[in-house]
Amino acid sequence: MHALERLVDGFQKFQTQYFDATPELFRSLQEGQRPTTLLIGCCDSRVDPALLLGIDPGEVFTVRNVANLVPPCDPSQHFAGVTSAIQFGVEQLQISRIIIMGHARCGGIRALMEQRFTGENSYDYIGRWIRIAQPARERVLLQMPSATAEQQQQACEMGAILVSLRNLASYPWIRERMEQGSLTVHGWYFDLKSGALLAYSERADAFLPLVCPVQTQVST
Repeated sequence: MHALERLVDGFQKFQTQYFDATPELFRSLQEGQRPTTLLIGCCDSRVDPALLLGIDPGEVFTVRNVANLVPPCDPSQHFAGVTSAIQFGVEQLQISRIIIMGHARCGGIRALMEQRFTGENSYDYIGRWIRIAQPARERVLLQMPSATAEQQQQACEMGAILVSLRNLASYPWIRERMEQGSLTVHGWYFDLKSGALLAYSERADAFLPLVCPVQTQVST
């Protein structure tokens, strides 16, 4: 089947198996959206948040970009797609939590680690974007000089989540709600190899299992 035809066929299945099967849900969505969670994920085609988390339409306000990054607050930005989406979620939708969800085998972080894009070219948007996570790369190279490339990449993937969590707090309208206790921020990591979901623990200063690998669940 042609790729485009497969997408049309998929929408028809959605109509019959989902849209027609849950009329109450879609009637309520016609009146507007009331998500309580903002999820910032990677645009990688392998890590669709709706599929991974089993969420219904209207539950999660989603922002996806290369390497699930959040830029630091910079009022001089004129075309701030990610920032404006986050602001809309926080101020207009009044979401109560933000989750930054990274993942293993991230192509953006691999490009950062391998320095594939320098950002020196005027049209190198990728290089300038992934440079947001440069502090994570520098820390990995400093602390794990003898580790394998795979180990360094995974550490950088997790470190990039922490960089973005810190950047979230640089926005006054986020920091204010965090201080009020009406907004929480979380760092999650999907291990594409094991199927596990990890969450960052500030107390442990580490990513700890939130959902164990399938094999572990079965064996226990």
